[in-house]
Amino acid sequence: MLLNEETCPVPESLLGQLYRVTPQGLPALIDAVPANTRAMLAVYCYRRSHLASLGVAIAASCDEDDLAEHGGNLGSDLFAKSRKGPKAAEALPSQRKKITLSTGPIRQLPPLDDIED
Repeated sequence: MLLNEETCPVPESLLGQLYRVTPQGLPALIDAVPANTRAMLAVYCYRRSHLASLGVAIAASCDEDDLAEHGGNLGSDLFAKSRKGPKAAEALPSQRKKITLSTGPIRQLPPLDDIED
């Protein structure tokens, strides 16, 4: 483990459940986490790009003082971000954009019989 690596404040199994939860199921799952740990978890998730939207959604259930205690200015910014705009829970990782694939050829190749041996 690296010295600067931050450890997750909750068990990995809970983090996995949070990552897969629907927006409607998040409040019930996160309510079981103590407020202090929830603030640490919100900051932890927000610092990771693939979990940032989850961090904002979790921060919506936290007090500003708890977020600021565990994240400093980042925690205060996270609190503000969780309180404005569309509901944070609507932007959970499970709401990913669909991937589209090309339907046509990417490039044209010359016929093989035109090449001299």
